[in-house]
Order: sequence, then structure tokens, then C-alpha cells
Amino acid sequence: MTTFEGLSCAAAAAVDEPLPGSATHVTGWLCVEQPGAWGRDVIGDEVLGAAITAELAARTKAAHVRPTLIRRPGRNEFTGARTVLLASSRAAGSWCERLEITDLRQLLDIDLHLLAGPPPGIGAPVADPVVLVCAHGKRDQCCALLGRPIAATLAADHPQVWECSHTGGHRFAPAVVLLPSGLTYGRVDAAAIAEAIAATRRGAVSLAGLRGRSCYKPLEQIAELAVREQLSAGVDDLVVCAEPESVTTDPTAAGAAVVTHRDGRRWRVTARTVAYPPRQASCGAAAKPVTALVPDAIQLLP
Repeated sequence: MTTFEGLSCAAAAAVDEPLPGSATHVTGWLCVEQPGAWGRDVIGDEVLGAAITAELAARTKAAHVRPTLIRRPGRNEFTGARTVLLASSRAAGSWCERLEITDLRQLLDIDLHLLAGPPPGIGAPVADPVVLVCAHGKRDQCCALLGRPIAATLAADHPQVWECSHTGGHRFAPAVVLLPSGLTYGRVDAAAIAEAIAATRRGAVSLAGLRGRSCYKPLEQIAELAVREQLSAGVDDLVVCAEPESVTTDPTAAGAAVVTHRDGRRWRVTARTVAYPPRQASCGAAAKPVTALVPDAIQLLP
């Protein structure tokens, strides 16, 4: 029996837990620059202050927007002006805008429901990929130990690199998200992310370490990745739609999704659930059962 005692959560997951399908499902992002230390919670009184914490938490939840703290890699002097990034990640038409605020209460002036639509023009358009590298050590030490060096290395050549708070799945650290595409990566080094950035600028997708695209749920993520592994497709060339659940006697059957290429080709990808030995999902946590979705069959549809 495999034992994971003494391993970090990232080392334990790297033994056999697959990456595809592990990206957090997020379509809207509110990234707020917060220099210095962060608390365990992304939105907490000790970070943004009691005056706006509860209201901002309620608004992001209502608009289905993920609040994320960001900061520049390394030690930087805080001037009082904060960068705010608004990003909408979707299968087609993703966008990102950047603005600056001098008072955190200005966040409450932003209608977060606009992130579900076209670019609202609140800030300046951001054309170059934004790179979020999780470095949230108070959430899990793997993110800080593995993420910060990558962010520091990338920042020398890529001005849109930020350390960020918890993105989900710290056991897959180093964890990286590219905005606005929502392409989510894990177990990568700086060279792999540099290639992912270059590919995104070309409108392509780098598959090395790709966990999935945040606009999709796990089943749809693994279906898209299964098709991408068979052909070269641009970042917006594929659209995925899960099929309605069907009755089955197979306890491992996890459903199916249809992947459609913009040229009209379609594939049906079925998936199954695979169980792995129990282990910790976070450093210091108790071991618990681990399951993951894996593609079972890929069928080209007429």
C-alpha cells in the first residue's frame, strides 16, 4: 500500500493524481493588489479591513466572481495606488481590464455583474496574458515554497506576472492561471509557463502541465484536454458542452461531454471516476480518499 506520510501535499499528489480536470471553475475574476502579508482567507478583515469585507464578500458571491489578492513578486514599495484587474474567462470572448484605485472602498463602485458580459470599459484593456502564480503560504506552504521562485523568475521578462492568493488545488503547486483565458497549470517550472505565455500570445495552447480551462467544470475540462491531445487547436477553437446525465449501472461512469471545433468537427468524450490511495489534500491535514475523472473513450461524431 502506498504511504504518503511525511510528504508535502504537492509531493503526495504528484505520485499518481492526474492534473486534467482539476482547475477551479471560475468565469469572473476580481484581482486586487494587496502588498505585504495575507491572511488565510482571501477576503478577511485583517487584509481589506472590516469596512468593506462583508459587503465585498457578498457581492462577489452574488455575481459568481472569484476575489483574488495579487502583489508584485519581490519586495516593492507601496505607493498607495492599487492595481485592480477585472477578467472574464469564457470559451470565446474572454477579456481583461485594468484600473487603479486609491481607496479600497472604490471596489464597491464596480458592478461585478458586468463580468458576465462584454468588456464594460471600466478600465484599460489588457492585451498581454496576465500570469497569476499562487504564493499563498498561509493557505498552504507548497504554494509559497514552489510558487514564489517561479513568479520571481518570470517577472524579469513578463511585466504581467503577479503572485496571487489561493486559486484552488494547492496540492498541484506550483499553481498558475493565465488570464483572461482561464488556462490553469500545475506542477510546472518557469520555462513551462514561459512557453505557455508564448503559446497564448499566438492564440495557441501549451499542454505541458495543463489542468484545464476555468470556464469549464471538471468533466468538460478533461474532455477538452483529451481532444487537444489529438489535434492542434487554438485557445478559442473548441467549445465543450456536457451531456445530460444518463442512467447507468456502472459505478465508475462519470458522464460524457461533446467537444465542438469551430470548423464543425465534433467528438464525444466519456469519462470515468478512478480512486487513488488516500492522502492529504493540504499540508498538515488528515488523509482522505482521492478520486479523479479520466477520459474513457473519444468518439468522432458524424
